[in-house]
Amino acid sequence: MAGRVTSAKIVIAGGFGVGKTTLVGSVSEITPLTTEAIMTSAGVGVDDTRQVPGKTTTTVAMDFGRISIDRDLILYLFGTPGQTRFWFMWDELVRGAIGAVVLVDTRRLADCFAAIDFFEHRRLPYLIAINCFDGMQYHDPQDVRDALAIPSDVPVVACDARNRESTKHVLISLVEYVLTMRRSRAVAPA
Repeated sequence: MAGRVTSAKIVIAGGFGVGKTTLVGSVSEITPLTTEAIMTSAGVGVDDTRQVPGKTTTTVAMDFGRISIDRDLILYLFGTPGQTRFWFMWDELVRGAIGAVVLVDTRRLADCFAAIDFFEHRRLPYLIAINCFDGMQYHDPQDVRDALAIPSDVPVVACDARNRESTKHVLISLVEYVLTMRRSRAVAPA
């Protein structure tokens, strides 16, 4: 049917300070909705800011953005908060999502295990996006896959969360992966 527009929900997850808000903001064609709040003394001893010393704000609910991948495919992006004290919102944020991006900082790989476990438990397709903070990719995607112990079919891609084309590539890779998974399930013998 000509002119039919499809929309899909994508979740952007990962650890504290990994670049989720930056990713949503870099690719969104609308002014993104963010729920950034100034970090206060209440987070001292709770939020580990050693790897992100300049971080002064944090997402307390979600980020929201939108991107038209093609004239007939619109993606709605929902960024999760990274701290464990806000994880109670994740079930609502993933409701209706077709897939997720787990954004990874290779200096803090352990921070993404909870997101991976969350999506695997819910059987929601996800990919790993290695955020190259300073424009350099320090680890081979296969090494990251091995360190995270994720299945061989889960895509692992490098990106710069600040760069629109780079983050757009991540989203396209996720959509392609979801479509491949759905096609393989449709033709699998019962």
